[in-house]
Amino acid sequence: MNLKITCIPGDGIGPEIVAEAKKVLDVVAEKYGHDMQYTDILMGGASIDVHGVPLTEEAVETAKSADAVLMGSIGGDTTTSPWYKLPPNLRPEAGLLGIRKALNLFANLRPAVLYEELAEACPLKQEISGNGFDMLIMRELTGGLYFGERKTVEENGVRKAVDTLTYDENEIRRIAVKGFDIARKRRKKVTSVDKANVLDSSRLWRAVVEEVAKSYPDVTLEHMLVDNCAMQLVKDPAQFDVILTENMFGDILSDEASMVTGSIGMLASASLNDTKFGLYEPSHGSAPDIAGKDLANPIATILSASMMLRYSFDLDKEADAIDEAVKQVLRDGYRTGDIMSEGCEKVGCKRMGDLIVERIK
Repeated sequence: MNLKITCIPGDGIGPEIVAEAKKVLDVVAEKYGHDMQYTDILMGGASIDVHGVPLTEEAVETAKSADAVLMGSIGGDTTTSPWYKLPPNLRPEAGLLGIRKALNLFANLRPAVLYEELAEACPLKQEISGNGFDMLIMRELTGGLYFGERKTVEENGVRKAVDTLTYDENEIRRIAVKGFDIARKRRKKVTSVDKANVLDSSRLWRAVVEEVAKSYPDVTLEHMLVDNCAMQLVKDPAQFDVILTENMFGDILSDEASMVTGSIGMLASASLNDTKFGLYEPSHGSAPDIAGKDLANPIATILSASMMLRYSFDLDKEADAIDEAVKQVLRDGYRTGDIMSEGCEKVGCKRMGDLIVERIK
């Protein structure tokens, strides 16, 4: 199979972790008889340095011409980087928002899995984490507060900022359908998270989700207010299967869920449109403080590459090979610094990639 992949190394540790993911994809291609074709583009701070903008039209067109996009990380130190002295629409993260919009990537999938091998890294008590958990947060990605109209004005000598939260029923319906479809492949439970006791947008969200649920009688639907969900994630994470929610709530809850797994450096993500096309990236940030030091954990990016094989190319066997290799490396006691525990061997970014490659072979 010929796989055309656009790669966005990005900023900070991005180039290091993408390099390890490509190394893993190459050995999978060799073992299973596929052809990987990579094209790199600039985005974020790397694009600002060269082009003066976080995302160019040429980069967008290159991404659109591929079968999938694999990304590292975007952004830098917000207190010291000159990128953050620019207007908001020219900062690194504007490139990420822009490419999501341009590629119509409205559904973000963030698994939060507590691996048995990393149970000690979980910050929750053992009686709470129990035998682990496996949830998936389905976050609407192109609407809501992050894409609403915004302005900062001065009224009567007082500065005032306004951000607008807007959703229409079509935006809600399409993400709900994705959520219920994926739940059918898992444990058939959807927890729809909103703030319907306060927000009109949440009341519409809840109404549309209930309409969609009627077409999925085999899937259990429950509603949960976002503040309660935040508490339940640390009280009883095993209760969740698919968490379906809007953009800002999903942004916050997915980071919380990632930390109860032990490390955000372990968590992959996928952003999908209404075809097989998707953008795959780790859930963590650019970690500029450790960039170039061979300290980054590449596993989240490698698992993102596995999701790419599974969702964009329907190569389940190849994705399973990557997932199992990651588990085997963890069983064998190898850890990067962020997931290090007593009795394990600490390795760097490149070595972790090599160990996963060896087990795939």
